[in-house]
Amino acid sequence: MKVGILGCGNMGGAMALRLAETGAAPLCWDASEAARGRMAEAGMTVPETAAALAGAVDVLILSLPHAAAVQAAMTDVAGGLRRDAVVLDTSTSEPGVSQGLAAQGEAAGWTFLDAPVSGGPAGARGGTMTMLLGGDEAAAARLAPLLDRLTAKRVHVGGAGAGHAAKIANNMLCAANLALVAEALRLGEAAGVPAEKLLEGINAGSGRSAVSEVNFPRWVLSEAYDSGFTMGLMRKDVRLAEALGEGSGVALPAFEGVAKVWAESAAHLPDGADFNEIARPEQGKETARGAAPRC
Repeated sequence: MKVGILGCGNMGGAMALRLAETGAAPLCWDASEAARGRMAEAGMTVPETAAALAGAVDVLILSLPHAAAVQAAMTDVAGGLRRDAVVLDTSTSEPGVSQGLAAQGEAAGWTFLDAPVSGGPAGARGGTMTMLLGGDEAAAARLAPLLDRLTAKRVHVGGAGAGHAAKIANNMLCAANLALVAEALRLGEAAGVPAEKLLEGINAGSGRSAVSEVNFPRWVLSEAYDSGFTMGLMRKDVRLAEALGEGSGVALPAFEGVAKVWAESAAHLPDGADFNEIARPEQGKETARGAAPRC
């Protein structure tokens, strides 16, 4: 089973290194010449074009920043895909885009699976990502030996587009939890409970989440802010949740306030900042002084 990775940034590059280390070295291509150079220096085969990559592999993994990039890439490579090839889209894309590409693949003889991932670059590098799969379940099962190298958990959540819908819902909760846990810690500190002790209490109770158990100790309280996932990417995911709600006719009144927090944070935090910076501890002090709140 020959594997190719289209999109070799933080996530795609980490997946490539993981596969190479576990005996499944992929072919790699990226629109960025610098990224292609990094992959070549790491010992990967880098074809001349994305189309050449796609025509040479049985499984094409997409790791791209958004749905428009997925559509553009598939426009370039779809005609050259082998019959019976599988396209595995690990990007955070849009359900409708995945459904359209799945239908295109069915007509042409290849299979498109939406397979967004969580775990960040560290999870990709260590093979510990979580993957939410949408599309043909039998095709996903055939990829198990490959996916075992990349993931610690996989859930097949439904037909084409279901994986991306589930990922949008997941990231919606992550965005909300970052804002809410930050407020809970500020509330506790105002009542005389240190952030570290309140977090310990929350994580022993019913209010805990992956954000309180992982993000806050690792990146917020430590002030490391080096998760590899940016403010710009999370703002994009927040907008995707809003758009999915509007397109589905589903009201999201509680999430509206969270979405406003993330949108207004652009005045203080650039798109390139780490997404955990929405919860910087000093933001509560700035609010008390009258500055616009970031969280």
